[in-house]
Amino acid sequence: MSKSRAVSAKGVIEYRPHISKGLQVGSIINCADNTGARRLRIVNIVGYKGRLRRVPSGGVGDRILVSVRKGNPTLRKQVLPAIIVRQRKQFRRADGMWISFEDNAAVIITPEGELRGSEVRGPVAKEAAERWPRIAGNASIIL
Repeated sequence: MSKSRAVSAKGVIEYRPHISKGLQVGSIINCADNTGARRLRIVNIVGYKGRLRRVPSGGVGDRILVSVRKGNPTLRKQVLPAIIVRQRKQFRRADGMWISFEDNAAVIITPEGELRGSEVRGPVAKEAAERWPRIAGNASIIL
């Protein structure tokens, strides 16, 4: 299995395995933190380099831009950065195990990479926690 180069929150180059991309631009996902947002729509995948007429897609641990569709009126209709922490599409880990979650979820962050909320609800994928240490510190369960 080949490894790809990726840049983490603070600009440190790291190696991470290929993860199946399960969420496209336009997907509606849950918000897994306590910022007041409930539903998010994916607007853009940050750092996506694609092909003509291919819809951009992202997976666990990817940074995305979202718009709040349902939730606190002060957050609605704003474009905010977020990190995908769960996806229903199964992906394979380096040890051969296949992982999938029961919902698609993301947490809202600040432009600097800090969590906007104070807690993360539900499980967080290990790949997202390793890539974003701030999320790992606030997560209750890491799978």
